[in-house]
Amino acid sequence: MLSPEIEIEDFTEDELEEETSRTYRIDFEMGVVTNEIITGQEAIRQFIYLALNTPRFAHSIYSDETGSELVELLSDKEVSPDFIEMEIPRLVEEALIYDERIDGVSDFELNQIDDELHIKFTVNSIEGELDIEEVI
Repeated sequence: MLSPEIEIEDFTEDELEEETSRTYRIDFEMGVVTNEIITGQEAIRQFIYLALNTPRFAHSIYSDETGSELVELLSDKEVSPDFIEMEIPRLVEEALIYDERIDGVSDFELNQIDDELHIKFTVNSIEGELDIEEVI
């Protein structure tokens, strides 16, 4: 016999459900993953930050669903400020909606301050509403 007989336990659908909110904290200032586990709204906030600050298609380690196209839009010198203002809500939603914990994105506010674009919006998630503020 090539392998030992092992009894494999059957799991119910509830037991197989993926825990998508349990993840390691990333220290973005130091550029390291810590050994601290985060869950719930904190994990969703981290995902949002990562999704908005990772250029889509730039890193082969991530799927095509990971990241955003915000940097590409903002670096295009041919695009008008009105077009940018119109496109940002769509690009933010496209960056976040792939995550099953996020139900929707709404209430966008955009403010240009010098060379920075300040974005405020609300994320409706399975953990409740999250008010998000990002600077791009």
